[in-house]
Amino acid sequence: MLEPQVQADLLLYRFYRIHITARRLVVQLFEQEFGMTRREWLVLSVLSEHEGVLSSELAGHVMLDRARTSRALTRLEGKQLIRRQPRPSDRREVHVFLTEEGWRVYRAIFPRVAAINRELASVLSPAERAQLDAMVHTLQARVHEMVTRSAPTGSTFDSAD
Repeated sequence: MLEPQVQADLLLYRFYRIHITARRLVVQLFEQEFGMTRREWLVLSVLSEHEGVLSSELAGHVMLDRARTSRALTRLEGKQLIRRQPRPSDRREVHVFLTEEGWRVYRAIFPRVAAINRELASVLSPAERAQLDAMVHTLQARVHEMVTRSAPTGSTFDSAD
């Protein structure tokens, strides 16, 4: 990659443009067909991998602040897609689980999101996809190092987009 001369040359900007453009297809799917927001989908999909996680830890997994995570959980609970279960030893701590309906919705949406992902990547050869995957992994590790080094202890992510 050449040294960036303008914003359009910046790696972060290029990734952002891909994300925002492709996200429209995904958001349209779960907003129109399932009545969910992108944050609700994010929480639902993360819970499919971390079922029973403490609600206080969920914010870190979804990279949202606790207030936004809590609002998404409240909406998902109102839609009967999740249930909260207080920890018996400390009722201030709450475990979060998908309900049967939550699993049904997740299983209906995820294959379609994966199909969008496959279509996007279909312009790459299998070797290019493997190389891209390795490079993205390397970049994720690097940005984690950068954030860890620069962030004050206890700070959280806050994805407003």
